[in-house]
Amino acid sequence: MIYHVVPLTVWSTDPDQAYAPASLTEEGFVHCSPDEATTLAVVNAFYRDAPRPLLVLALDEARLTARVEWEAAAPAPPPGVSADTLFPHVFGPLDRDAVDHLLEVRWDEEGRAAELRTAG
Repeated sequence: MIYHVVPLTVWSTDPDQAYAPASLTEEGFVHCSPDEATTLAVVNAFYRDAPRPLLVLALDEARLTARVEWEAAAPAPPPGVSADTLFPHVFGPLDRDAVDHLLEVRWDEEGRAAELRTAG
């Protein structure tokens, strides 16, 4: 599995279409994370002010039709993530049928992402 963070409101828009976040147009790829722990670090570094609920798509890499490349974070990984961690970048829209399951970010009292639980 690889993981992608998205607000529920954004994920729910155009449910019959492949999902193509702004980063695909702006940077040429969709940002993903290699595991749940790294995903939580990404949420805490970049998504603390994102609309909630915040979902994490657990993607079956084999079911994606777009190319996936594992690359180093640039300029650096988020705090708490090893510098040698590679991140999966998807060079095309995310096929909705590649989503194995949805997780929801759970927050602690200080507003930090604390865990991922099955959405629903």
